[in-house]
Amino acid sequence: MENNQIISLKDVSISHEEGVVLRHVNFSMNKGEFVYLIGKSGAGKTSLLRALYAENPLEAGAGEVCGFDLSSLKRRQIPMLRRRLGIVFQNFRLLNDRNVYDNIAFVLRSIGWRKKNLIDDRIMEVLSAVGVADKADYQTYKLSEGERQRVGIARALVNTPELILADEPTGNLDPITSSEIMHLLTEINRKSGVSMLISTHDFMMMDKFPARVVCCEDGTLVDPQFDESAQ
Repeated sequence: MENNQIISLKDVSISHEEGVVLRHVNFSMNKGEFVYLIGKSGAGKTSLLRALYAENPLEAGAGEVCGFDLSSLKRRQIPMLRRRLGIVFQNFRLLNDRNVYDNIAFVLRSIGWRKKNLIDDRIMEVLSAVGVADKADYQTYKLSEGERQRVGIARALVNTPELILADEPTGNLDPITSSEIMHLLTEINRKSGVSMLISTHDFMMMDKFPARVVCCEDGTLVDPQFDESAQ
């Protein structure tokens, strides 16, 4: 993998529970880049993202993410890879029995943070960055869906990731809230330089916030940039 790349996939095959869903995937993404991943439901978008955070194994080919070789990754190395990633889910995956603060503190403590003052400072920093600093004491089920997604993004940011993988982050949101969330993600990318791979069906948001697009289609990944460079 070249030094400026955050993701490199070469002739990769990816499976899910029912078998191989993507074959001959060739894809690279540079550090600091913002990329949309599109495709019909069932085309393999989620399976690809799951492979990038080592939830789904590669069935063939070579892949690297944040300097980790997915083909030879040991189980004990998976947490080390995921510490370099932030993952944003369509259905938020927040802990509803805990407040906003504790949802994010859980992540920091799991990666070894122990000093309460440092945890407090970091949590308020990321909550402020996503515009919900005043919701730290709220139970997550009391928040609006847009607020919950902001908390989900704060959780993804809290460990200062190199790469954010977002699976349909606006899929459950109304158009106005979707626009606010996409504006937030593009601003985070612009200001912090964190790389972002965003799976989406929301073509209106793609028009409003244009970026490079790759597509899961016909059992593979169509990447115009890779195809052009290979010619």
